Amino acid sequence: MIPGSFDYHSPKTIDEAIKLLDDLGEDAKVLAGGHSLIPMMKWRLAEPAHLVDISRLSDLSYIKENENYLCIGAMTTETALETNQLISEKYTILKDTSEVIADPLVRNLATLGGNIAHGDPANDHPATMLALNAIVVVCGPNESKREINIDDFFLGPLWTALQENEILTEIKIPKPQNDTGGCYLKLERKVGDYAIAAVAVNLEFDNGQCKSAGVALTNVGPTPVRAKSAQNSLIGTDVTDEAIFQACELAAEASQPIGDHRGSEDYKRGVIKTLTGRAIRKAKSRAMGGN
Repeated sequence: MIPGSFDYHSPKTIDEAIKLLDDLGEDAKVLAGGHSLIPMMKWRLAEPAHLVDISRLSDLSYIKENENYLCIGAMTTETALETNQLISEKYTILKDTSEVIADPLVRNLATLGGNIAHGDPANDHPATMLALNAIVVVCGPNESKREINIDDFFLGPLWTALQENEILTEIKIPKPQNDTGGCYLKLERKVGDYAIAAVAVNLEFDNGQCKSAGVALTNVGPTPVRAKSAQNSLIGTDVTDEAIFQACELAAEASQPIGDHRGSEDYKRGVIKTLTGRAIRKAKSRAMGGN
């Protein structure tokens, strides 16, 4: 398939890019890595009259910590996340997530910001960001900036809290306190495919007890799903086998799968149940110093 015709714009600064979006209105789409938008354009599921390419805005590509947050620029590629030493040592769940996105050629260009801003419930990073309680930073006209809690960002399939004249510029993740570990596990039909289902888990322990927990699900709802009851059931426990079993049951109940060529509703709930248990055990092991 061939995309419809469009005008191409390549701004040199973020302010120029935002002005273009403000001027062009709903007929414009932001192009980052392009691996979510371009396929939709080829199938004529999206037909923007204008593409605003922000891939050359190198100042939006960074991974750094400040006093309270891990800050990641929206144009940071999946490969950069996958290979960054800080991510590998302290934020393993992000490495897990990047490693299972598509293939190496795609990951060299695909961006974290694009994966999130696209709002696709089948994308991998949204659930991970829910588990990590991330904050999305967006910029708009007249140098305006606002921060959106990740729970308020995904509104529906391919629908986010981004306004037409705003650009996602940064993702902020609270720095881990105490003993913290995370894990992202995905079941796919073949390497690089969208998930049949996937689970993100992030656990924080204090003196051997779970102090906080994040459990989120991929591709089993119209948006990424935060399994609130599942994560809350782990807090205050030693994350024993009994607690894990209960959390798995609650995560499966929180899922909202639709039967399709990847499997029936019951099958996908079963996948969620199994992956949740594995992810919790892996996250706990990592929090306690395991690999």
